[in-house]
Amino acid sequence: MKLQTFTINKQRLEQRIDELAEIGKIGDTGVCRLTLSKEDREGVEKVKNWMEEAGLTTRIDDFGNLIGRLEGKDPDAPILMIGSHIDSQPYGGRFDGVIGVLGGLEVAQTLKEQNILPRMPIEVVAFSDEEGCRFNKGLFGVRGILGQLEEGELERKDKDGVTRREALKEFGFDPDRLKESEYEEGGIAGFLEMHIEQGPILEKNDLPVGIVTGISGPLWLTIELEGFAGHAGSVPMAMRQDALVGAAKIIVALNELAGEDPDAPTVGTVGSMSIFPDSRNIIPEKVTFTVDLRDIDINKRHRIEERLYERIAEITNQHGLTYRIHEDTNSEPRYCSEEIMNLMREESKNIGLDTIELMSGPFHDSLAMSYVCDYGMIFVRCKDGISHNPKEFSSIEDISLGAELLYRTTVRMAE
Repeated sequence: MKLQTFTINKQRLEQRIDELAEIGKIGDTGVCRLTLSKEDREGVEKVKNWMEEAGLTTRIDDFGNLIGRLEGKDPDAPILMIGSHIDSQPYGGRFDGVIGVLGGLEVAQTLKEQNILPRMPIEVVAFSDEEGCRFNKGLFGVRGILGQLEEGELERKDKDGVTRREALKEFGFDPDRLKESEYEEGGIAGFLEMHIEQGPILEKNDLPVGIVTGISGPLWLTIELEGFAGHAGSVPMAMRQDALVGAAKIIVALNELAGEDPDAPTVGTVGSMSIFPDSRNIIPEKVTFTVDLRDIDINKRHRIEERLYERIAEITNQHGLTYRIHEDTNSEPRYCSEEIMNLMREESKNIGLDTIELMSGPFHDSLAMSYVCDYGMIFVRCKDGISHNPKEFSSIEDISLGAELLYRTTVRMAE
């Protein structure tokens, strides 16, 4: 549909998306802004300047979160938070996370321009390290402000051996003062997030915007297999303890287990692997790889997980390998607030916007927020469902419709 009159400023939103995409640009359309990198810092400073131009008071906390605040009639009331992230995958696109931050900023700026004073304060947030690709553990900034970090997270290392603690210091923050950046219990009244769908459902239904019903529960594992190195030319096949062969069979097993029901939303992925000693003429002795398993049905995910563990035991026994499994993330599915979804449904009708309701396979900052407050999400159509790829694309028309719905939902919630 074509909305005749936007309240939000479509041209300003498009210009900011394009300008932010120049920071960490790869190729013609890609972006690489790894968390706590110099590109990430440059992006944070850029958005911070826009927030201040919009009349928000800003701060960057010790987790690396950028926060812009619009005061309300009652400055002591629990806040309404809107946001997402601007860090990216190493081979990412320019819309993932970004439209949620810049869309949230557009909402706050439009409120000021419309002389609407919300009842409660509104904070627009660009959360630090949603992606989790650098330190293999995501949702860092949002879990940080909620006091949900796990022991040892600051000592997690990237591929260059840099710890998160070191990266935070280099970013300009004090990892020994993180407690000061945590929010008080009950201090957040609700959370809204707009995001590209990262899937094909909206495009398949020829709709620009969708209302999210919930987020699948992700299980992240790191699996380490150990065999025995030997000369590739002299050790007979029957006598080998090849860790890479074992890993390959486990990967195929995961793919088969997750794909048994083609109509189910279950997905399983191995996206990162390291091999030791990593030589073409040495039998691999040690292989470490990641597993990402997700489903909206937690019991079904548990059943697949159990069967995967059985296959790992069988395969490693067959090849004379030892194994260790480390659980990096284990989240249950989290459902959106029915009250917020009702507001989105009503406002969609008010502006003549056709929407569908759909669940999210990827996790988002909303996943962590769901444990402390009601949350709602808006999805925006993306071409061919492509994301985490430079070819990721959403039109400004669709993004603007999502932002308009976000604005109108915010007005209703802030009353």
